[in-house]
Amino acid sequence: MYSSTDTVAREASTEPQSRWCFDDAISRAGHSRLRRIAAQTLQVNVGKLCNQACHHCHVDAGPRRTEKMAQPTATRVIDLLAASGGIGIVDLTGGAPELNSNFRFLVKNARRLGREVIVRCNLTVLFVPAMEWLPEFYRENRVRLVCSLPCYSADNVEKQRGRGVFEKSIEALQLLNRIGYGDELTLDLVYNPIGPSLPPPQAELEEQYRAELGGQYGIRFNRLLTITNMPIRRFADQLHRWSRYDEYMGLLVNHFNPATLHGLMCRTLVSVGFDGRLYDCDFNQMLEIPIGAGRGQQLTVWDIPDFEMLEGATIAAGAHCFGCTAGAGSSCGGELAGSR
Repeated sequence: MYSSTDTVAREASTEPQSRWCFDDAISRAGHSRLRRIAAQTLQVNVGKLCNQACHHCHVDAGPRRTEKMAQPTATRVIDLLAASGGIGIVDLTGGAPELNSNFRFLVKNARRLGREVIVRCNLTVLFVPAMEWLPEFYRENRVRLVCSLPCYSADNVEKQRGRGVFEKSIEALQLLNRIGYGDELTLDLVYNPIGPSLPPPQAELEEQYRAELGGQYGIRFNRLLTITNMPIRRFADQLHRWSRYDEYMGLLVNHFNPATLHGLMCRTLVSVGFDGRLYDCDFNQMLEIPIGAGRGQQLTVWDIPDFEMLEGATIAAGAHCFGCTAGAGSSCGGELAGSR
């Protein structure tokens, strides 16, 4: 399994933190500051409550978190979605989005408006008490599932996500296969590196996942998405404990790939926080960097008539953006470039 972290030490940057300026990096590559184009995806983070507390979680989610989207905010999100005809995808995330009381409201109304719905599922939420309705609800609403499974081996999964998670994840995937996911309904898996390293090539790793999960457990899925661990929140804290934060940032900076810039999710995605505040991406949301940062105001869902009015705005960037542009790139949809 791809869990080696020796690349970090071998290729760590010796440059000071002042050089970790993303805008300077894209300028040196001959590009101007990133700007938003027409919004295509609405990503809604409904809160930080989760039945797991994964080591790499950039949201810092967990069972004790109380932040959650309230009904008026969820209603306003749907109203704005109805007014934004160019948005074809609603991407629900958290925490575990299914644990929010407005989850079914958001899914049903987005589907009523004819939008595709993606749910970022941790798999084990299917076995939380009183959540037995979830698989059939997914199926009835033809939800596209993007499910976290950071490895095909139990040891690596449980290092990152906790004891017993792998077995429950396999059971959940088998259940989903039985009701049509991985065949006529879309089931994608997500890989995150176990430690401070870049993901391996997505296509190569997908073949290994198919061989291991299919051969051992009979599991079928559509695609594997590789996503780089972002140096923020819980993973950043872990890097500092290891005294490896600077090394990891050096790895990301030294692998900056301008070919990834055209596909960055922040260009076509609007991120809505549980409290209705707007951001360029979920990572900026966790760092509380507002959409249009530098304009002196924090926009919310109550300040705009639709999501399409944000087209053309400058994207707020920071050092963490090297995480999305290192190597083959990283986004909510996996790799951005074909090779490193």
